[in-house]
Amino acid sequence: MSEASIQNHKLSGRVPWSTTIAYGSPAIGAGYMYLVLSLYVMKFSTDVLLIAPAVMGLIFSVSRIWDAVSDPIIGYLSDRTKSRFGRRRTWIIASLIPVAGTFVMVFSPPESFTDGELIAWMAIAIIGFYSAMTLFYVPHLSLGAELSDNYHERSRLFGVRHAFYTFGSTLSLASFYVLIKAEQAGPEVVRQTAFNIAVLVAAAVALVTIFAVSQLRERQDFQGRISDNPFQAFADIWRNPHARLLIIVTFIENVGSAAIAALTLYVTQYVVGAPEWAPAVILCYMIPSTFSVPMWLPLSRRFGKVKLWMFSMILTGVSFGSMFALPFIDDMTTRLVYISVAAFFAGLSAGCGGTLSPSVQGDVIDYDEYMTGERKEGSYFAAWNFVYKSALGVMLLLTGFVLQFSGFEPNQEQTMTVKISMITLYSLFPLVCYTVGAILFSRFKLDETAYAEIRTELDRRRNE
Repeated sequence: MSEASIQNHKLSGRVPWSTTIAYGSPAIGAGYMYLVLSLYVMKFSTDVLLIAPAVMGLIFSVSRIWDAVSDPIIGYLSDRTKSRFGRRRTWIIASLIPVAGTFVMVFSPPESFTDGELIAWMAIAIIGFYSAMTLFYVPHLSLGAELSDNYHERSRLFGVRHAFYTFGSTLSLASFYVLIKAEQAGPEVVRQTAFNIAVLVAAAVALVTIFAVSQLRERQDFQGRISDNPFQAFADIWRNPHARLLIIVTFIENVGSAAIAALTLYVTQYVVGAPEWAPAVILCYMIPSTFSVPMWLPLSRRFGKVKLWMFSMILTGVSFGSMFALPFIDDMTTRLVYISVAAFFAGLSAGCGGTLSPSVQGDVIDYDEYMTGERKEGSYFAAWNFVYKSALGVMLLLTGFVLQFSGFEPNQEQTMTVKISMITLYSLFPLVCYTVGAILFSRFKLDETAYAEIRTELDRRRNE
């Protein structure tokens, strides 16, 4: 591949800023809702609803495992959808009512319920929410891979989406602060406050998503270019060497990181000893994750997406691994500063990974078109989500049982055994997993030069 060919490809596939903003904006709601479910619902259930941690761990585990199963189904069906409205936008619109309804349901369990009824309600609400979000999440990611086939323009598109997603997560911190303050007034106040917030957020998310869908357009020539056999589609994914390596790396990464979201509020309250500062600690992660995107884009052009993403894995592992020292620091202020600094560097790496990982995945999907002639973005992103959510489900189950059997008692001072158990899952385990993931990812060969060769051949085929 000549340098001139690579430069010519760099100039193609530009995406207007209006399209980029419209594509990224629904991620605000997804970021908000996912962070609330990931960070607060476990604590809301154990400390306000008084459901046992092991039970909630089981509910979250089942929800993510089922969610992982539903992802491939929705991904394949969205690939197969034929509509003037588009393969992806049809599913995004269909997700609005179930996403809004189940999100409100999570925070509105009737106070009259018995323990068994309460557990059943939360199980239905949580499993229902993650199932509904699949209707949005997989088609939305798939649409991003279709909007540009430019190696670096795709990174900008997904970088903006990541910034919006993280911005939505940041907005949720205000809710955390309000809810944590409400806990001081009693469980009834927390319940009502959580319900009011959920209704407001559900309505806002629906409006933003409708606006975005009205502004976006899809490529009609991509419709109908997938096998009638779903098993063939997923067999193609496993035969794709680049996709197979990403699947393995994704699983290892997310086994390591799954406990981070579930335990952040627990660590700030029971290890750091500053529950009211939890939103500020999370903000130390969110701000660099959001605003570092413009920094990572030129760096990816200089050093390459593959090398930079591998660097972000190592930085993530080291950032969280360093937090193992927290229980052994005597001064609370020092612990708070320590975790905030570590969270800042973890946020930097998240900005890199969130920008480059879906961009690299989009390149792998184009390699599949090169090999099979098909366009199955939904099936590919569903496969990666399947691995991500399966790992998350396994680790959430383990987290719940570790809390339960290490002696965790809600709203009480924890023993050192409990603190060490929490911080081991929160720090050392991610360090090991991210390090192994980075080592494996060093074998990834689909760099810019290799992609340009594939893109040239695909363009030749389309012009015939």
